[in-house]
Amino acid sequence: MMTMAPPQASTLAGSVDTLFDVMLALTGTISVAVFVMMIFFCVKYRRRSHADRSNANQTRLGVEVAWTVVPFLMFMALFGWSISLWSRMRTPPADAAPIYVVAKQWMWKVQHPGGQREIDSLHVPLGQPIRLVMTSQDVIHDFYVPAFRQKQDVLPGRYTQLWFTATREGEYPLLCSQYCGTDHARMTGTVTVMKPADYARWLQAHAGTGLAEQGAERFRRFGCSGCHGSQSSVHAPDLDGLYGSTVPLADGSQVRADDRYIRDSIMLPRKQVAAG
Repeated sequence: MMTMAPPQASTLAGSVDTLFDVMLALTGTISVAVFVMMIFFCVKYRRRSHADRSNANQTRLGVEVAWTVVPFLMFMALFGWSISLWSRMRTPPADAAPIYVVAKQWMWKVQHPGGQREIDSLHVPLGQPIRLVMTSQDVIHDFYVPAFRQKQDVLPGRYTQLWFTATREGEYPLLCSQYCGTDHARMTGTVTVMKPADYARWLQAHAGTGLAEQGAERFRRFGCSGCHGSQSSVHAPDLDGLYGSTVPLADGSQVRADDRYIRDSIMLPRKQVAAG
């Protein structure tokens, strides 16, 4: 059986399709009704027709209120439904596993927490929530998996995120849906959904140096630990346990030490100065 839509392969895909179908049916029905009535009145009250025009100036308040209020309420219900779905799509579960994605003309670079690296490919387990933490090295890209009904802009200089839970094994196209340059159409890849046991074996076969270990090595190599290490004799903020905590700033405000704050503290150290 042929279908115009790609397969539904995530927990949110069915909800997105249902919302789209209802919106299409609602707008289509109203559009058809408007055009049918318009054509009917054009024919009935055409020039030289014998239609009764004696009550041409008569108005019916109930009819006018009905054709204004009823469509308004229907579309507001649709709006509320879409906002609820949007909120679900933008709020990853607390147990979602992070995977890091860097977009670059013209490829997708992926790294798992265990150090496994991929280019233009993403392996994920079946039935487990996945949170993609994404940024771009150059221009604006857009991470799009049609089978998941999910897409998210990937921007230079900041982090964006996208989450999904895959529900069907298989390989699904990965696209860039934001024009990003000459070879935009070639910026494609594949998302491979595997059984959890197969995914665990894949991780083990492609294991590398984990992201935490890489960060710790750079922390020592560039001399950061000389001031910020827990055993340092230099008076500098101790970074142990910083991630996820609340940091008081010099201007009296507070900020959560998330991915963006850590990056800005390294790249733009004067942007948010810690108190003291």
